[in-house]
Amino acid sequence: MSSFSSVPILDLSLARHLDTKPAFLESLRHALLEVGFLYLSNTGLSEALIQDVIREGKAFFDLPIEKKMDIEMKEAPSFLGYSAMRCRHSHVITLPRLTEAMIYRTKFATDWREQIDLSTPQQARKPSDPLYYNLKAPTLWPSGDLLPRFRPIYEEYMRQMSDISTLFTQLVAEAIGLPANSFDRFFDNDQQHKLKVVKYPDLTELGVDGKQAQGVGPHKDSMLTSYLLQATDHRGLQVQNTAGQWIDCPPIDGTLVVAIGQGLEALTQGVCASTTHRVLSPAKGTGARFSIPFFQGVSYDAKFESMDVPENVKSLRKAIMDRNGGRRDDVEFTFMKGRWNHLGEATLMNRIKSHPDVGERWYPDLLKNIRQQQAREVEERAAKDLVERQSNAGTKELNGIGPQVGAIPAH
Repeated sequence: MSSFSSVPILDLSLARHLDTKPAFLESLRHALLEVGFLYLSNTGLSEALIQDVIREGKAFFDLPIEKKMDIEMKEAPSFLGYSAMRCRHSHVITLPRLTEAMIYRTKFATDWREQIDLSTPQQARKPSDPLYYNLKAPTLWPSGDLLPRFRPIYEEYMRQMSDISTLFTQLVAEAIGLPANSFDRFFDNDQQHKLKVVKYPDLTELGVDGKQAQGVGPHKDSMLTSYLLQATDHRGLQVQNTAGQWIDCPPIDGTLVVAIGQGLEALTQGVCASTTHRVLSPAKGTGARFSIPFFQGVSYDAKFESMDVPENVKSLRKAIMDRNGGRRDDVEFTFMKGRWNHLGEATLMNRIKSHPDVGERWYPDLLKNIRQQQAREVEERAAKDLVERQSNAGTKELNGIGPQVGAIPAH
């Protein structure tokens, strides 16, 4: 059996009945160990709520840019609020508050999107709290005068998604042989969850030449699980299998796309796979793609301890990796033991890396450290590439196809 070539679809309603739950857990275990991505159908969300969420999300981006900038993300240290897109459209790049630092970057390349980040209700950080408590803060909501239904609809959606994500992580625990409440100790009583509403303009709107641009580059989600509502019919979301191939994850009506996060992989000793994925910008003339991911939170005070996963499950995961020749992605794993004391520290550094404009204003020293680390990574990658080129050149010479006498070697 080779690496996965499609993303499985699981019916959540089967988990709610004793006679069908065992089959659901078996399918879930396969998705967790083999894929790290899945579609979830029959979630219990009403179609009316879903359509309200989509409609209000799109309406936000139709607001005048000045009104969106009133809740700009860099106005607060919480990484909540609106993030504009730097592109070739004059009405965006001429705004005086937009800077080069506002360009999203993944894998050192530009991400072409604009978005608003929301949170379930939280209180502002107290001076005695750890710095990463800045991530727990009230949401910067758009004006109720302009969008009176936006806040109540999204608060209700996040409330229902909180319940769905709690149920799902209980099922994850059962699927890998743990008690259903195994993850409870990693949640706060007032656990924060987050959500983004994202617009990916098509290549025509971007003014980008060529057939492809990066909406979001290759990455893995943090925390435990995320739940994506694909709000338009565009393709673009792709997941990477263990062979390094990109597999399409197209929209399917009535489903959410669930991604396993790095936090869950860390806690389960690698049993639950966190899978690399990306988003391609919509093709020319197809209009903007909209997506609405909900991110299940976990306590920022959590430490990097592992669950007592049964040995037979760990062995099964190892057998899968051995069969598939290991994992072939180069996305950095965030929650490495020994680097951070708490999950909140790692999460804060990730957010600064993704949003350097916020880092410049609120966390300049941490951003400086990140940029120094990134510079070292670039140098290391360049040195590695040089060694590989020299090695390949040497192999060609041994085979009689290398540089001829008098040729100038590359350096």
